[in-house]
Amino acid sequence: MNPGRRLALIVACALFIENMDSTAIATSLPAIAADLGTEPIALKLALTAYLLALAVFIPVSGWVADRFGARSTFMAAIAVFLLGSLACAASGTLEQMVAARFLQGMGGALMVPVGRLVLLRTVPKSELVQALSWLTIPALVAPIIGPPLGGLISTYSDWRWIFLINLPMGLLGLFLAWRFVPDLREPVKPLDWTGFALSGLGLALALFGFSSLGRHMVSTPVAVGCLLLGLGGMAGYVWHALRHPHPLIDLRLLVLPTFRAGVMGGMLFRIGIGATPFLLPLMLQLGFGLTPLASGLLTFVSAVGAMFMKTIAASVLKRFGFRRVLWVNALLASAMLAGFGLFRADTAHGVIMAVLLVSGCFRSLQFTSLNAISYAEVDPARMGQASSLSGMMQQLSLALGVAIGGYALQIAGAFTGHDYADASNFGWAFLTVGTISALSAWVMFRLPPDAGAEMAGRAEPGHEITDPKPAQRPNT
Repeated sequence: MNPGRRLALIVACALFIENMDSTAIATSLPAIAADLGTEPIALKLALTAYLLALAVFIPVSGWVADRFGARSTFMAAIAVFLLGSLACAASGTLEQMVAARFLQGMGGALMVPVGRLVLLRTVPKSELVQALSWLTIPALVAPIIGPPLGGLISTYSDWRWIFLINLPMGLLGLFLAWRFVPDLREPVKPLDWTGFALSGLGLALALFGFSSLGRHMVSTPVAVGCLLLGLGGMAGYVWHALRHPHPLIDLRLLVLPTFRAGVMGGMLFRIGIGATPFLLPLMLQLGFGLTPLASGLLTFVSAVGAMFMKTIAASVLKRFGFRRVLWVNALLASAMLAGFGLFRADTAHGVIMAVLLVSGCFRSLQFTSLNAISYAEVDPARMGQASSLSGMMQQLSLALGVAIGGYALQIAGAFTGHDYADASNFGWAFLTVGTISALSAWVMFRLPPDAGAEMAGRAEPGHEITDPKPAQRPNT
C-alpha cells in the first residue's frame, strides 16, 4: 500500500473511534444516568469534561510531539484514550464518569492533531490532498454510525459496551502506529509554561464552575468560586500573552478580520450547534418516550446531510462568496435549530428526519466556510498558532453549548412549573440556543464583501473584488 495512504488510514482509525464514541454516548445519556443514579441533565458534565480536555491540551500537542517524538506521542495518546474508555465503562458514579471522560479527552487532544502533523511532515505534497481526503472519511462516517450504534447497545445491552468497543480498534491502532508511524522530531522551542498553566487552569475552573452551577457534583458556593478563579486565570493569560514574545496561544491573531470573524463568530454559532447532541436525544427519549435505538435512527440523518453538503460546499462558496454564505446561512441554520423545538411526540418521524437532514446540510456548509475563512489572512509562519487557537475555541464553544442548553432546559422547567424533561420545555431551550447561534450572523455580515475571494475562487490572486452595489450591500 502507498505509505501516505497507509499513514492516513492509521490516523483515520484514531479519528474514527474518537468521533464514534462522542456521537454514541450522546444517544445513551438517559440510560447512563439511570444506571449511575443521577439525572440525565447532570451528564452534561461528562460531555463538557471531554470537550474541556480537548481545549486545554490541543495547544500543546505539537510541542509534545516534537519533545518526545511523533510515534511515541501518538501511541501514548491512543493508550490514554483507551484507559479513559476503560474508566468510563467501569464508572459507578457521576464523579467517576466525569473524571474518566476528562482522561479520554486528554488522549483525544493529542491523538488526532499529532497524527495529522505526521501526515503533513512525511507525505509528499503531490500526495497530500489524497492522503487528507482519506482522513476526512471517518469524520463523516462515524457520526452516521455512532447514534444508531449507541442506541442499539443501550436498548438491547449495557451502555458500558459503547466504551469497550473502542478497545479492539484502539489496540490495532497501537500496533500499526508502532509498525508504520515514523518517530519524527523537530527542534523543540521553549514551552510557555506560565501561559499553559494560566490558560489550562483558567479554562478548566471556569467551565467546571459554570457547568456545576445547577448544583451537580459540588455546592453552589464552590461552583461560583471555581468560576471566579477560572475567569481570573483567563484574564491573567490575556495579560501574559500580550506581553510574551512567544505565547502558547497568540491572541494577536485576532486583529486579522477574517480570523476574528471565523473564531468569534464561529464560537457563537457553535454554542448553539453544540447543544444539539445533548438536547435532541433527551427530547426524543425523555420528552417523547422513544427508545435509545429509535432516537439514534432519527438523529443520524443529520450527519448524512452534512456528508452531502461536503460535496457541493466549494461550488456554493464560489457562486455566492464567503460573506453572503456565512451570514445568510447562519440565520437559516439557526432558524432550523430553533425549529427543533416545534417537534411533538406525534410528529411524523419522516418529517423529523427531513428537517434534521436539511439542517445537517446548512450546519456543514457553515462549518466548512468558517474553517476556511479563518485562515484567509494568516501567513504560513503563524498557521500553527492559528490552528491551535481556532481548535481550542471550537472545543470551548461546544462545551459552552452543552452547558447553556442544560441551563435553558432547567430554567424553562422552572417557569412552566413542569419537570425539566417535559416535552414543552425543549421548545424554549432550542429557541435559546438557536438565538445565540443566530447572533453570529452579525459578525459575518460585517466582513468585507470580498473576504476570502481568492480561497472561494472568485478572484485572481492579488486582485480584489469591489462591491458593485454599495448602497444595496445586504443584498449583494
